[in-house]
Amino acid sequence: MNPLVTIVIPIYKVEKFIERCLQSVVNQGYKNIECILVNDVTPDASMEIAEKFIQKNQDFNFVVFNQPTNQGLSMARNVGMDKAKGEYIYFLDSDDEILPDAIESLVELSEKTKAEISMGEVQGVKIPSNEKVDVFPIHTKVDFLQGNIQILQELVNGGFAVSSWNKLISVDFLRFNNMYFTKGLYAQDSLHTFEMGLHLETLAFLRQKTYVYYLHEDSVIHNRKKVHFDNWITIAEKINEHYVNEKDTQRKKLILEYLINFKATTLQMNWKAQQNEELWKYSYKAYSKLKKLSLQDYFSSDYSTKLKKQDLFYRLPLFVGYRFFRWRFDR
Repeated sequence: MNPLVTIVIPIYKVEKFIERCLQSVVNQGYKNIECILVNDVTPDASMEIAEKFIQKNQDFNFVVFNQPTNQGLSMARNVGMDKAKGEYIYFLDSDDEILPDAIESLVELSEKTKAEISMGEVQGVKIPSNEKVDVFPIHTKVDFLQGNIQILQELVNGGFAVSSWNKLISVDFLRFNNMYFTKGLYAQDSLHTFEMGLHLETLAFLRQKTYVYYLHEDSVIHNRKKVHFDNWITIAEKINEHYVNEKDTQRKKLILEYLINFKATTLQMNWKAQQNEELWKYSYKAYSKLKKLSLQDYFSSDYSTKLKKQDLFYRLPLFVGYRFFRWRFDR
């Protein structure tokens, strides 16, 4: 089997990185690839660099789509999904790269296991030191997950990364379940992966590095602002909606666990990014309106002591909650 793989690369303000990214695609040992570049009306020289690179590699299947207006990463990825001709799709951020055997190894695993999603490990690289670090590790102990509850459980427990990139995904799975990214949301990988998790029945892991993730000053992870905090609130509200609408008791429990973990994690990231009391309290108040554990849940063995503490810490009155958070964070 030699299925076509569509690699989708959104392009916006990446003139320093785009050539390296494209070269890593051309260097793939697997050759049945189409690479869709979505120009999100980038104001820099990214597209000029990309066009020159394409001219030098005319034997490679590059497709360029120019957005009429700047619509953000989510819509750029959606365009890639709509235009994809491949059996599989792989999202690649334009400031990162993939290792030469990444697509070949992931395709082999997907074809062997019939997994709806296959994912490899990530090599982090700090810029400018070029120090290699392990990031987004796979904690799941098994190499193949089957059954939605098992997959949801691993997702909730942090068994694998929620990033949208570095996953070889069945295009049929995405389209059948209408798995589009939400317009206007920044850094919404945690929501998209969660929503895919609600539908997944098979997931495979490759225990080798396939993706190089660069940690540099231009990364979103180092430049989070109020707009990102607002996005986290929107994501939490959407997870909350899934909880409210879910009928299955076991899935409902797992969704609530995911929501509680998400609130706790993003409040910590909020403080690390800005250390702004007003912004932190703004998010805390928004989260306090969402679903929490009930009194009955606190006496139930269905939820871990760790989760109960986490839920309790973030449901205190605002003044007490902030002081307690700062005490825990600063100690």
